[in-house]
Amino acid sequence: MTPYKQPQRHYRRFERRPASPTSQGGPASPASGSAHSASGLTHAGGLTRQRPQPQAIIRRDFRPSSLPRQQAGLLPAQTGQKIVRRDLDKTLRIIPLGGVEEVGRNMTVVEYQDDIIIIDMGLQFPEEDMPGIDYIIPNVKYLQGKEKNIRGVIITHAHYDHIGAIPHLIPKLGNPPIYSADLTLAIIRKRLEEYKTYPIKLEAHIINKDSKLKLGAFNVEFFGVSHNVPASFGVIVRTPAGIVLHTGDFKIDERSPIAGVTELDKLSRISREKPLLLMADSTNAREIGKQASELDIMTDIEEIVKSAKGRLIFGTFSSLLGRLNEIIQVGARHGKKIIIEGRSMKINVEIAKQLGYITIPKNTVIPVEEMKRYPDDKIMVLATGAQGEDRAVLMRIANREHRFIEPEPGDTFVFSSSVIPGNERTVQRLTDKLYREGIEVINYRMMDIHAGGHAKQEDLKKMIETVQPKFFMPIEGNHSFLRIHAKVAKRAGYDDKNILVADNGQVVACKDGVCALTKERVPTDYVFVDGLGVGDVGQVVIRDRQMLAEDGIFVVIAVVDSKTGKVKGSPDIISRGFIYLRESKDLLQQVRKRIRDIVDRSAPPGQETVNWAYVRDNIREQIGQFLYSKTQRRPMVLPVVIEV
Repeated sequence: MTPYKQPQRHYRRFERRPASPTSQGGPASPASGSAHSASGLTHAGGLTRQRPQPQAIIRRDFRPSSLPRQQAGLLPAQTGQKIVRRDLDKTLRIIPLGGVEEVGRNMTVVEYQDDIIIIDMGLQFPEEDMPGIDYIIPNVKYLQGKEKNIRGVIITHAHYDHIGAIPHLIPKLGNPPIYSADLTLAIIRKRLEEYKTYPIKLEAHIINKDSKLKLGAFNVEFFGVSHNVPASFGVIVRTPAGIVLHTGDFKIDERSPIAGVTELDKLSRISREKPLLLMADSTNAREIGKQASELDIMTDIEEIVKSAKGRLIFGTFSSLLGRLNEIIQVGARHGKKIIIEGRSMKINVEIAKQLGYITIPKNTVIPVEEMKRYPDDKIMVLATGAQGEDRAVLMRIANREHRFIEPEPGDTFVFSSSVIPGNERTVQRLTDKLYREGIEVINYRMMDIHAGGHAKQEDLKKMIETVQPKFFMPIEGNHSFLRIHAKVAKRAGYDDKNILVADNGQVVACKDGVCALTKERVPTDYVFVDGLGVGDVGQVVIRDRQMLAEDGIFVVIAVVDSKTGKVKGSPDIISRGFIYLRESKDLLQQVRKRIRDIVDRSAPPGQETVNWAYVRDNIREQIGQFLYSKTQRRPMVLPVVIEV
């Protein structure tokens, strides 16, 4: 097999360095001395082709000394008492509002006295038992009333489990400034365009892995990480209580910069300052060994492209921009005409192209309408839908529902992605459909054509050993993932007392060089997003939907004579998802008879007033019990009583 030769020229343009403070006339800040891009984003530091200059520092501090004493930390005392300072408490509080009992909904609050920064603001996709829910976002009730204390929101990278809640939460939090990489902010802005019904004001500042920020009591720095979306970084927060690190999503790939480079040298230098706490990604903590290198992945992909006799159709995630860039370069080298299909992939590729994260050789990418002009062995399609999503490109091709692409014998489908837990059946169904068409399917189990974006156990251990924090806190994963990650920390030499496995909303307190889990909890209940509704769907509605999905609905309509208290005519019955009325006539006759009996007993003749709510409750309870005795199913029974 010919080893993959990685082109080096595509990565130099990605390096951004802060501008020299002297070239700007002083330290850059959001208010002055900063460069503005055409997109309206503020650059925290500019571009330079010269050697690195002293770092620019952005200050954001809302506590000037001219503030009234009450706002500057002084509380009025009762008559005859001395004024006491509120800031005597030197405790650093770290609160995960999401992401430590689930995969997704990542959001962490770092709080010291009257200063707060937030790291990430993501969504979580719904479980199977949440019918109708689009996604779930963090609960920010704890931050209500503290909006003026929020110095900034730092976003580590552009995945939706880290940015997806921004359109809903940023307005609720008083529109605090957001700091992130140019690519991440561009994708956030594109997402905000979907919310035209309520325009969102966004104060966005571009930073990079070499930026430095002053946010209230916090001095914030960054370190680059390898992940499957470019411009990802971890966060270093210098607090009065000590140094705290947050890795964001990361892996370690020391052989290739395709997915970025985890800056272990910078982390090693930080370790000499004896950091207090490391919070690290646990998404892949169950996997032993080391994560595969993108270099090996691209070697196998180049072999597939070179040997393909017919059309090549790659299915992958639209966020894998580093790999998509390499696949495009490989295709161009072998004379392929490339079609990009899928709305999210087209958007992400275009944004990455504009910012220089993807290079597309001239005349390589063509519209799908032109693919018939070229021989099959010259066609390569990059498409979404590798998880078997019903309306995504790959499934529409397999179902022959795509306008321009139909499966043909001789095609090769390459799934350059792993299967997300829960999607196994849909991916298998897609694979079976393709095999029925006589198509060759290659997935990550057959060849090394996918490397995950999250560190496995040996890389997690290396991160801990490199940083050497006093305390370790696993984040980003289900509780079992965190516990497994804790065992990795033990292998790295840590005692239980120095490992903090927190729950969502549990306050971690750091003071006098010691971090500990506390009994204090803040609200972290699910906030459901359903269409335009945010938080208006609660557990009661979810239970109703579950009942409807499982056993259907049974509506009985009884018209009652107000004078006699008798049911007039035959009660109407509507059934959806429970029984087919035409095939259940005997059951329906018994139900109608029972409804008459219930009404007769509940509203006897001569009674002046009738509690019709009581009558409806009786119908609901007794008809529900009767239907269960006959069918062993519990539909939602909705009685309607009309008095005439």
